[in-house]
Formats: sequence, C-alpha cells, structure tokens
Amino acid sequence: MQPVDFTTLTATCSELRAQWLPARLEQVYQRDRFTVSLALRTMKGRGWIDLSWHPVAARICVGDPPPRIPDTFTFSEQLRHQLSGLALVSIAPVASWERVIDLQFAKRPGEPALWHLYAEIMGKYSNVILTAQDNLVVTCAHQVSAKQSTVRPIQTGQPYEMPPSLTDAVPSLSESQNRWQSRISLVPGQLHRNLLKNYRGLSKALIFSMIRSASLDPEQSTDSLNPDQWQQLFQRWLYWLQCLENSKFHPSFTPEGYTVIDWPAPENVGAVPPCPPSDSSISSVQELLNSYYTGQINQEVFAQLRHQLTQKLNNVLAKLRLKANTFKERLQQSADADTHKSQADLLMANLQHWEPGMKSISLPDFETEKPVIIALNPEKNAVQNAQALYKKHQKLKRARIAVEPLLASVQEEIDYLEQVEVALSVLETYRNTQDLQTLAEIREELIQQKYLDVPDYRSTDKNAAIEFHRYQTPSGFELLIGRNNRQNDQLTFRTANDYDLWFHTLEIPGSHALLRLKPGTVAEETDLQFAADMTAYYSRARHSEQVPVVYTEPKYVYKPKGAKPGMVVYKQERIVWGRPQQAPA
Repeated sequence: MQPVDFTTLTATCSELRAQWLPARLEQVYQRDRFTVSLALRTMKGRGWIDLSWHPVAARICVGDPPPRIPDTFTFSEQLRHQLSGLALVSIAPVASWERVIDLQFAKRPGEPALWHLYAEIMGKYSNVILTAQDNLVVTCAHQVSAKQSTVRPIQTGQPYEMPPSLTDAVPSLSESQNRWQSRISLVPGQLHRNLLKNYRGLSKALIFSMIRSASLDPEQSTDSLNPDQWQQLFQRWLYWLQCLENSKFHPSFTPEGYTVIDWPAPENVGAVPPCPPSDSSISSVQELLNSYYTGQINQEVFAQLRHQLTQKLNNVLAKLRLKANTFKERLQQSADADTHKSQADLLMANLQHWEPGMKSISLPDFETEKPVIIALNPEKNAVQNAQALYKKHQKLKRARIAVEPLLASVQEEIDYLEQVEVALSVLETYRNTQDLQTLAEIREELIQQKYLDVPDYRSTDKNAAIEFHRYQTPSGFELLIGRNNRQNDQLTFRTANDYDLWFHTLEIPGSHALLRLKPGTVAEETDLQFAADMTAYYSRARHSEQVPVVYTEPKYVYKPKGAKPGMVVYKQERIVWGRPQQAPA
C-alpha cells in the first residue's frame, strides 16, 4: 500500500485550507481503532474529515459519512468533549518538510487557538495528539511510554515535543544542477536510492514516478547517466518543486497506486504546472485519497474476515458432520432391533429344541421357514437367552427414539451452515464495499447464532441500505438475488409481493432469488430460464452443468417457527433446470 508522503500531504492540506477554513466542528466520530472523523460545517456545506494513524495508511482527507452505529471509543469522546462547537481556524504544517499538521481550534475565527490537534502522518509512527494552549498533551490516539521510546515518549500531562528533526538536505529551487547532481552521484549507487537518502521530503513512489517520467530506470547506477539524462531528471526535479510552491496538483491513479503530480512530456518540462483538467475522472486529492485508502483497507479487512469466517465454518461443519455420522451409525445399529425381537419370539416358541450348553441354535422362520441361526449364551437357559434378546431389542428401540431428533437437529445445523458456506464461496475476491458489508452481515449473523464469540463485538449499521444482486431478464424484468441469509429473509418476506416469483435450488444450499413482475405481466420461458440459471449460479452447485431449481409464488414460502436465518419451506413449486455455466454473472 502506498503511504502518504510529504507531497501528497501538502496537496491535501492545500485543498483543505481552500475549502474548509474556517469551519465549525459539529461532531467527532471514531470509525475504528485507527481513524477518527471530524464533522465540519462551513458556509457552503457540511462534510467529514478523516484523521487516520493507521500504520500503513495514515492520512488526512475528506471521507464518507460514518456508519450509524454507536461510537464506543474513549479517544473520540475526549476530542468531542474538548472541541465540539469550536471553529477550525488553521490547518498548517508545524515545520518545513515535516509530515506533521497542526489543526488549530478557537472559539471563533480571528481569535487565538485554544486547542491544537496534531496529526503526525509518519507511517508506523503516526499519531493524533491533542494539546491545550499550554502545549501539554491532553489525549492522544496511542500513548508511547519511556520504555517504548527513549527518544520521544508521548504521555498525557507531558509537554508535546516535535518529532526528531530530519538531517537530510532540503530540496530547493535555488540549488544549481551541478550541486544537486554532485550530491546524488558523490557515492555511486542506484539512482532512486541515492535520491532518497540525500534529500528529505521524498518517497519511493514519488522518486520512481519522477525517474520514469524522464525515461530512466530507477534501478540504474548514477554512473550510467549521460549529461542529457541528468538534465532531463533535473528538470523534473524542478517541476516537482514548482508544483509544491504553486500548489498545482493533478491527482490520478497509476498502476502502482496514485500520484498528485502530472509529469509533463519532455518538450513541456519547463512549462508552468497546469491546473487539473475539468474532465478529469478524479476531481480532487480528497477524492483520490479517500477512494484509494478506503479500497485498500477494505480489501485487507475483506481478506482477513473471509479467512476467519471460512476457517470457523470449516471447523464447525467438520465437527457437526462427525457427530451426524456417529448418530447415523447408532441408527444403523438400532435397525437390528426388530431382528432381536423376532429371534426372541422364535426361541420362546421352540423351547423344546434347546439343550444345555448350546452356543447357537437353528430354527425355522415363522413365515419363510428358512433356518435362522440364533447366537446363545451357553451359561443361560433358553428363556434367559430370549429375555436377553428382548432387552437388547428394547435398548436399541430407545436408542432410535433418542438419536433420531438429535440427528435431525445436527442435520438442520449442517444445512444452515452450508447455506452460509455458499454465501462465502461466492465472495472470492473484494470488488466493492457491498462485498465487505455482506461479509460483515454474515459475521454478525454467526455471532447472533452463537457460532462466533467476539467480546468487543460492534453491531453493523442496521440502517445501511441492502444491496441485492440485481439483473435484468431478456424481457426486461428485474431479478433480485440475496447475498447472504439476512438478505435472503429480507428478499423473501419483505421485498416480495403477490405478483413475483420466488426461486431456489432444489435441496441444494443457495441464495433466494426473486423475479419482480408487475400486475398483468407474465414471465416468458426465457425469463424463467434466466432466473433459474442465475439461481443455480449463486448456489453450491454453481460448477455443475444442470441444477434443479424450484420456483413458486412468495405466498407459498414459509419460515418454520424457530428456523435459522435463510431457512424456509415451500409448496406448490414447479421445477426448471438451471444452467449455471451460462449465467452472465
């Protein structure tokens, strides 16, 4: 993940100063353990500014509104207590070429700052620190004890100290090319490494894009550059400094991440830095940073959460299947109960054929008259052996009565978890925020069903819009498909109306699908086939050639009392064969 460097921080702060000063602080909300959001209102509108001290995604930028779930973090509560209602009057760097921003709050614009909120955007050392006018630390995102850092501990009640000063040379427009070139090439080495270790304010992403824009290789040695190549690179160096000085930035995505510098073609190197074009797909640095880091962090969270849920499901299902197999074996044994009773009856009817010391006896069956061999205990007489067979019959019969409901209960759990497993299998990779929301809903469902134990669990936003999979049939009808059990229940019992058609794979775990029909309209065969194909695709049999799919009217779909999420029964169904391989998903 590309970190926020000095250039990016300068660009975003330049935009924030132009658009959000002065502003009134209305609310503080902590999204997670690394990000706090400030709700600001200006004469032009209201928005949220994110301050993040994430180890690899620290940033400051305008973000999306937070979810509507309770904020339980103490850091945001302290910020809210001290800063609510004050005016944000300044967003300024604390020193040249430092990635520390001072957000100053006063009673009203033009008055002295009462509070300073320092945002230190420094990779794994990032932090957000609140101090009063006396420069004493009131609260911080995370404290640093003297044991953790002897150089710069950060503790509440202690004076705020700036990070250690950088020792590298300061980039300057007034520096000559000869001086700049000699500093970089004094000790031969890779071009990008020599630039990074000789000047402050640089980052790997910036240097690589700068060098490549000059048609050079970042890995090549400084000894291999000819005078023209040095000239090309120096011109880009000056161009970068002009962009910083004039606050002219052009945010855009790159294959490796993003950039806020629009590197010109060689013939335009000496031109004045242009303003971003009006038709740019990314309109601001704020939009760029919010989109990039939200996507990157969501992707990491998605991968971790999916792995956690998949592992948990696999473990629980393995235990349940083992338990089910044990119950099935006991039921198989109890199937011999009637055999023991018939043998006991046969023995009691033929007591005259028994002789002392017999280990087995062969007697003709009552109906077929075929010989039946009955094992005997030689130490018992015929009646005692018959009584033992009657007891075994009763024991196996009781076992069957006890095991059958246990097996049914276990099988119900297996069916439910296999339904959850299908929802997870469809979410193979992260594509958008809906995928992460779907995973969060699955996690919340498993917590509510007691399959996951999460002590610090925070409920998801109940007011978040439910985004079903949406498709259009050949005749133009809308087809909705649930992403998880919560959405399946929502689709079947709240969204569906009397004119729709409900689809599900026959005795195969999968999503619920709803074909939306208007009064007076009839679905064509092509529409039914399309719905069946999509329903089969979002099921456990998605890799099969043909899958039986049932469909019926929503009024014939019921949820049994006490049934788990997504589990239903239905009647008056019809069957159509779905072809998941032909589904346009």
